[in-house]
Amino acid sequence: MDATLNWKGRMAFEGAGPSGFQHRIDAESSVGGDNSGSRPMELIALGLAGCTAMDVISILTKKKQEVSDFQINFHGDRAEEHPKVFTQSVIEYKVYGVNIDETAVVRAIGLSAEKYCPAQAMLEKAFSIKLVYKIYDAASGNLVTEGEYKKEK
Repeated sequence: MDATLNWKGRMAFEGAGPSGFQHRIDAESSVGGDNSGSRPMELIALGLAGCTAMDVISILTKKKQEVSDFQINFHGDRAEEHPKVFTQSVIEYKVYGVNIDETAVVRAIGLSAEKYCPAQAMLEKAFSIKLVYKIYDAASGNLVTEGEYKKEK
C-alpha cells in the first residue's frame, strides 16, 4: 500500500491512501499546530478500532444476529516519555439487538483478533490489547451480559 502526505504549513498535513479519501493531520497549538486535524496516534487508534469493528459486524451479520446498534470504544494508555507509544489498550465492543447470542459475539471477536484484523495482529506485537464486550437488549437498553475475550495460547 502507498500513501502520500502533503505539508499544508506549520504542523498540518493532508494525505490519502489508495481509497483516495483525504485526511487532515495536525498538532495542537502548544506544539506548533493549528488544531485543524486528527493527531497521528488518534488515527492509529481509529484504524485498529475500525479494522476489528468491520470484522465483527460482518461476522455477526453473516451469523444472522439481529444487531440494531454497534459501538467500539478504544482506550489506550500511553507512555509518559517520548515517543509516548501506546503501552496497553482495551477495546470494548458494545452490541445492541434482539436475542444476541453471546457465543456468536465471542466467536466474531475471536475471528477478528486471531485471523482477520491486520491492524490488531500488527499492533498487539507492540502493546497488550484487552478485548471486552457488552451485549444489550435493544428494546429496553438493559445490559444482558458482558465478558472478556482471551486468546487461546
